[in-house]
Amino acid sequence: MQLLIKIFISVAIILIATGIAKKFPSLAGLIAVMPLTGALVLIWVYLENSGNPEVLQAFTKGALWGILPSILFFLVAFLCLKKEAPLPLLLAASFGVWLVAAFIHQWLTR
Repeated sequence: MQLLIKIFISVAIILIATGIAKKFPSLAGLIAVMPLTGALVLIWVYLENSGNPEVLQAFTKGALWGILPSILFFLVAFLCLKKEAPLPLLLAASFGVWLVAAFIHQWLTR
């Protein structure tokens, strides 16, 4: 049942953001990256680990430093859009940069 609740909430957030994007793309972008997702995951991690502060601290540390690869993802996407790159190239470049940064993130947070 918990899995279904998680799926429902995640899908609802995505649908709300994409619905808002039709009229207010900048607001939808803000909603897509707002800490709501992090807060939801923090709640699930808390509940599934009986509030273990070590697990919560490791999660928040990873999330905090994980912001940097996400910033790089959106920076590359923005630059590709300025160059009018096609969407597949934009996504490949953005995810490629994010993946490299994510590996560095994991190496540094060990």
